[in-house]
Amino acid sequence: MNKLSSNDSEEEASFRERYAQELQKKKQQASNSYRGDDELMDEKRRVNQQEMKTPGRRGEKIKQEELDREFVRRSKLKEVGL
Repeated sequence: MNKLSSNDSEEEASFRERYAQELQKKKQQASNSYRGDDELMDEKRRVNQQEMKTPGRRGEKIKQEELDREFVRRSKLKEVGL
């Protein structure tokens, strides 16, 4: 499903997969709307704040990578019209 980093341990790969699945379930508001929940952006803010508190933690780096992938995935889906 996801391309795993070649240097991920088995535990990291499992975490990455579970987190990616969790992100796919989160809601995202339309780019031209200022109303409604944007769970994906809220998650990004939480991860950014946690990363500032504990820089260099592997979990936060994996979360950032998966958040970026999810934003790209959704952008591509929007372009295709799915």
